[in-house]
Amino acid sequence: MTIQGASPDLYNEDLAPATVRNWGPFSIFNVWTSDVHSLWGYYLAASLFLFCGGFVNFVIAIGIGSLIIYALMNMVGYAGVKTGVPYPVLARASFGIWGANVPALVRAIVACFWYGAQTAAASGAIVALLTRLQWFDEFNKSSHLLGHSTLEVICFVVIWALQLLIIQKGMETVRRFQDWAGPAVWVMMLILAIYLCVKSGTFAFTSDIPMDVLLEKTKDAGVPGEPGSWTALFAVAAIWVTYFSALYLNFCDFARYAPDTAALRKGNIWGLPVNLILFSLVAGVTTIAAYDVYHEVLLHPDQISAKFDSWFLAALAALTFAVATLGINVVANFVSPAFDFSNVFPRQIDFKKGGYIAALIALVLYPFAPWEGSAASFVNIIGATMGPIFGVMMVDYYLIRKSEVDVEALYREDGEFRFQSGWHVNAFIAAGIGAIFSSILPNFTNWLPAWWGVYGWFFGVAIAGAVYYVLRTMALGAGAKMAKA
Repeated sequence: MTIQGASPDLYNEDLAPATVRNWGPFSIFNVWTSDVHSLWGYYLAASLFLFCGGFVNFVIAIGIGSLIIYALMNMVGYAGVKTGVPYPVLARASFGIWGANVPALVRAIVACFWYGAQTAAASGAIVALLTRLQWFDEFNKSSHLLGHSTLEVICFVVIWALQLLIIQKGMETVRRFQDWAGPAVWVMMLILAIYLCVKSGTFAFTSDIPMDVLLEKTKDAGVPGEPGSWTALFAVAAIWVTYFSALYLNFCDFARYAPDTAALRKGNIWGLPVNLILFSLVAGVTTIAAYDVYHEVLLHPDQISAKFDSWFLAALAALTFAVATLGINVVANFVSPAFDFSNVFPRQIDFKKGGYIAALIALVLYPFAPWEGSAASFVNIIGATMGPIFGVMMVDYYLIRKSEVDVEALYREDGEFRFQSGWHVNAFIAAGIGAIFSSILPNFTNWLPAWWGVYGWFFGVAIAGAVYYVLRTMALGAGAKMAKA
């Protein structure tokens, strides 16, 4: 779509409003299968199962969290369908035409962290398969590079490079890949669960994992309360919601290609509450069965598949999980920074170049592996940075603008969204105050209760949104008085 009078510093073909809208319910559904059905998604679900202390508790906590996720994704998705613009362009409405580069870069950097985490998880599945062979196992133990075994580094680089091939032809290739990759891991997850249930001789919805084992496994996750307590269940729901914090911002990158909100809702209802709950159930059943079979808590599916007696099943599991993890990286951690970096330098950087930059940063991060450790803690720290931005954008779109945005003005330097020389000061004040309570105080001080960090994303959304609403309505009121005078 061509915008009349668009500034070349704000516009290119990738950032323009979508004109081809062929992402129906099935493609939207597979955004979520690709996003959730990964080694990290399984790892988080299995970890949260331990906090619940039982299957019924797990279903309740995950179910509540999944319904909240569905509602939030619809909010940002509707904006994408209506405007047809990607996340960094939509952010111009609240942060200003130049100020939007800041939330765009924040989202891009978070994507780079997740890109590395998911690539490491996928390569770990391949390493677990190869080390079943004696030569590879000895090589893995004897040779080291960049703080990892040399075999791990080689597998990481190979998986990292394979992902770049998927995006050579843009978003249509992404859609076709995710339509295949998402369902594939569902099949493998069911095979994994059935295999372990048969091997254990039972199909159990109740956990017999001793409390002392649960306490040992969960002691460093920062989740308040003993496993199974109400405080732990609320924390599980909050962590599950926070896991999707980055995609709350940029789901419009995909929703913009949906033909209408009906298709979006249909894809979301099957892809979010239905799919999330079923996927989590399979993760829970698998965790119980794995404990019954191997007498240890195995949270990573590649750890489980590495113990299979059948080489064929182990290879099938490793390859499927690797492909599925490529799927989430392409969907969640390539598309967003591709648009985000392009938004900063639209003349020089297009969709592909933006994605390459994200992949390169993830590669540089690998030796430091900031994603290693507790899944819950990593999700909370990363997610808390996203909350204030989301709060400002949604308050601006729904409460201030009543879902009405002049799309063409988003691409003009002298239009409505210029604010203060291209920066909206009120948005940054609100987001900054929200970030103090969502990220800075809980992560760098001990001034707040220990449980605060678990709900950091929620505090960020609420505080930043409320401050922005007050500041914006005051500014609009002052402007109206000046106009009358």
